[in-house]
Amino acid sequence: MSRICQITGKKVISGNNVSHSNKKTKRTFKPNLKIKKFYVPELDEWVVLKVSAAGLRTIDKKGVYKAMCDAQDAGYLNRW
Repeated sequence: MSRICQITGKKVISGNNVSHSNKKTKRTFKPNLKIKKFYVPELDEWVVLKVSAAGLRTIDKKGVYKAMCDAQDAGYLNRW
């Protein structure tokens, strides 16, 4: 599985390490992903999602079913 949040769509981005001498080398910034299991009462089943910390806050705010529906509309979540 790739390093993409299934709720917010956050993914790996690239940038530079900058040393004291201002020399630049490539590096990657990885999202803070966790694999979590959520119970969805509307579906009466458990779903396993790979979510970022921001995705967990979104789920807390909207609810897991609404967040999954929004992520599917945005194209981040194929099917649960």
